Formats: sequence, structure tokens, C-alpha cells
Amino acid sequence: MANKKLKAPVNIPVEKIHPFEGHPYKVLDNEEMNTLIESIQQKGVISPIVVRPLDNTNDEYEIISGHRRLRASVKAGLETVPALIYAVSRDEAAIMLVDSNLHREHILPSEKAFAYKLKLEALNHQGKTFGQVGQKYSRDLMAESVDESSRQIHRYIRLTNLIPELLDLVDEGRIAFTPAVELSYLNEVEQADLVEEIRVCVATPNLSQAQRLRAISREEGLTPEHIGEILAEEKANQKPTVKFSVERLQKIAPKIKESDLENFVLKACEHYYRYLQRQRNRDAR
Repeated sequence: MANKKLKAPVNIPVEKIHPFEGHPYKVLDNEEMNTLIESIQQKGVISPIVVRPLDNTNDEYEIISGHRRLRASVKAGLETVPALIYAVSRDEAAIMLVDSNLHREHILPSEKAFAYKLKLEALNHQGKTFGQVGQKYSRDLMAESVDESSRQIHRYIRLTNLIPELLDLVDEGRIAFTPAVELSYLNEVEQADLVEEIRVCVATPNLSQAQRLRAISREEGLTPEHIGEILAEEKANQKPTVKFSVERLQKIAPKIKESDLENFVLKACEHYYRYLQRQRNRDAR
């Protein structure tokens, strides 16, 4: 279907606008969202969102670009938002949605993974009449448009096979991209076991360990015992660390600056150690 855009934005009631089903980008209530809400409260929505008419409806719309702006507008108390309406198919809209966000400064691995998957599915659907030739064309076309190799696109899409708990660890940087691709070949039960062992061992697999986990899964099936043994190995240059919630500590010592928390914890440990020593001395008398 050819693109048809209205010449000027149209104000649409927020309740008539719906998120794009399965869109890959996260809309977070964070500091950036708060800044956007304040901006909209002061200046309104400067850049109109982009929508398409929702299939089989008269006046309902699906967002192509502007999920964050819509959420911020609702939180700012707006009843309508300015929107540009494109009469496009869902496949065309999916490609537009991915391309409009893919080159943002900050994009999570999970967002890129699901974005690549969404766009490739749309391209494959558009070329379905050409069979395998069409699928290869879709991969090559997408590789050119996102400036990535076909292999790298495939590796990113593999991440969509990870369970949410593991994918969160990838987004947090606790599991690197390449090991994550290897882990994507584990079945869901094995992945769930891995999440539990990561919690117990307070360690995540490096590339070598991830490859071994995948090999064991393929050859004989992966058990929690296998996972625990591998994660318990000491990695090169690995040093033990202690992690704790800063928020939890600040509840105990609310007046301590975050930069002074480490010294505070060390001094508290020293005092507690002396207390234990005194207790032992009393018990020995």
C-alpha cells in the first residue's frame, strides 16, 4: 500500500491510540521520561507522533513512532496528542517503526534483537511469494539498511530465544553478547536452571563456559549440577567482590553520602569484628 500522509498533524484523543503490538523498544518510567513529561507540560508535544489507522476500525490508530511521547503525554494529563497519519500496511509500519528507533544513542541488546526480528519478519512476509530466494533477499536487504552483516543480524535474533531473566542480565551487561548467543541454544528449563545457579554462585558464564554449557545440552542434556560445577570455576583475573543494595544501606545510614558508603561499611565491619572478639574472650573466661 502506498504511503498517504496528511499534510498537517491531527489532534487525536489518547484513548484512540494503541501501542504497536510486539514493538521491541522499552518505554521506561525513568529520569528521561520525567524530563519529557516536564517538557510536554511546559511546551506541549513539539514533534508529532506517527500512527497508522488500525485495521478493521473506523477511528482507532496504532503507533509507528512515538510510544514514549504518548506515555509522557498521558502522564502529563493531555487528552489529545498531535499525530501524522500514514495509511500503510502492518509490514510497512513495522519496518518504519524499527528504522525510526534503531539508530538511537542508547539501545539495549534486547531491543535490537527484537527489532531485527520484527523487521526481518516483515521483509520476509513482503517477499513470501518468492520462497527461499525472497528470504535470502530480505536478509541481504536488511543487512544493507542497518549496516550489519547477515550473520550478526542472525546472532542478535538468537537472543530472542532467551528467557526474560537471562535477557535482563544481557541488558545489564552481566552477560556479554557472544556468550549470550551460545546460551540461546539451551532449552527453557535449562535456562531457568542457569538463572538459579547464577543467583546461587553469584557468577555468570564467560564465552568458554557458555560454549561448554551448550555442548553438554546438545550431547546429554544440561543439569543444575553441570551448571553449578562450571559456574563455580574461578575465571582468569577474577577477584571476589561484595555487592549490596545502596538503597537498603541508605535506609540504615541515610545521612551518609554515596561516595562515603564503602568506608562506612568497612568501619562497621571493623567494629562488629571487635565485638565478636570481645564476646569470644568473655566466653573463654
